[in-house]
Amino acid sequence: MIRDVVIIGGGQPSDWPSLDFYQKESTAWIGVDRGTLYGLKAGLPIKEAVGDFDSLNESEWLWVKERVTNIERCRAEKDDTDMELGVLEAMSHYPDANIILIGATGGRLDHYLSNLWLPLQERFMPVIEKISIVDKLNSVTYFKPGEHVIQKENDKTYLAYICLTPVTKLNLYDAKYTLKDVDFSYPRSLSSNEFVGETSTFSFATGVMSVIQTRDE
Repeated sequence: MIRDVVIIGGGQPSDWPSLDFYQKESTAWIGVDRGTLYGLKAGLPIKEAVGDFDSLNESEWLWVKERVTNIERCRAEKDDTDMELGVLEAMSHYPDANIILIGATGGRLDHYLSNLWLPLQERFMPVIEKISIVDKLNSVTYFKPGEHVIQKENDKTYLAYICLTPVTKLNLYDAKYTLKDVDFSYPRSLSSNEFVGETSTFSFATGVMSVIQTRDE
């Protein structure tokens, strides 16, 4: 059974997190555009790949094509980004799995923002809490309204609560800086908070939030 799908975008491998946790039979790997090339060169068992592959030259494309069992190349002029195509592929083939995006940060800011906001699209909302973005310094997770408990990652120092939309009745119960029933009428980043234990609990009534655990380089 596949529990995790790791989607590899075109960000530089030097920004990747450690992938040791995902090196197991319950993980599927999907390459996206140039991320497919990076993943194969890193020895990852990529069997599926999507994208326009316009970042590859002809010899790189042929090298990738020979090594990926199921590859879907689309035209460069399209409505979906390559990463969106990768998430749609994961949802189609592995509907119950967690979806981890790597190679989704760094480089062009428009690409990063596209990936950060990707889960807010209506078609991805059913799996929004299964999606995360991870690099060597940061992990980003997403939440719908309710009460949630965050487990501290051992290598992270800081905790940020990000209001991706207007949010009502936000409570931060046991972080270094707490809040009680605070409303935000526009997107807002509540950054540089910290854990006071191994977990941190928060809740909110309406909106969509992400939580970022991060550290200095």
